[in-house]
Amino acid sequence: MSVFTHLVVQLGRLLEPVLAESATAAAIVLFTLLVRLALFPLGRAAFRAATPVAGCLPMLLQLPVFYLMYQSFSSGGELLGHRLFAAPLGVRWTGALEEGGVFGAQGVVFLGLFAAIAVVAAWSAVRGRRAAAAGPAVPPVLPGAKGAGAAAAVPSAEQLAAMRKLGGVLPLLSFGTLITAAVVPLAAGLYLLTTTAWSVAERAWLQRRSPRPAAGAAA
Repeated sequence: MSVFTHLVVQLGRLLEPVLAESATAAAIVLFTLLVRLALFPLGRAAFRAATPVAGCLPMLLQLPVFYLMYQSFSSGGELLGHRLFAAPLGVRWTGALEEGGVFGAQGVVFLGLFAAIAVVAAWSAVRGRRAAAAGPAVPPVLPGAKGAGAAAAVPSAEQLAAMRKLGGVLPLLSFGTLITAAVVPLAAGLYLLTTTAWSVAERAWLQRRSPRPAAGAAA
């Protein structure tokens, strides 16, 4: 049993008295939140770095976790027998369609997952357009910072322009999560939904706490 499987099983046992058969699904969501919480300092540092490449680091660091999730529910193992309502966590959308069609018991679970991902993607797109229109946030300069250190704390005009363009494109990538969720096991889809929602909420919170450049400075 992998470390990932062990942690999910233990979390599922803690939640089982309340959530019964869906306890493992809830454990996956909770595990994802714990992973994102651990990566939050890196995400905050990447946001303050004001570079497009830095913002990709948290996503890249999650790839091993997503791979373990995919493997655990793609091959035979202890977790395959667990469900989210009527749908086994190891089933894919194609399997749900074969079982009862789009509006079958398993198909409805996937429709709910897709709807939740679409809502998160739409929220991300709306916030991305607003942020692009308002201009990227400027990381605060530490009191007393002078010289090169102070200059490094404020993004250059080229960085601001790159962030503005990237801010208008990246939110649209959230809709690509719908395609991925349709071809991976349901458990991996839950992970994608949770981590995408966290990313959008985290960025919204960081943008709200960061000052905006003045109109003259932005020009």
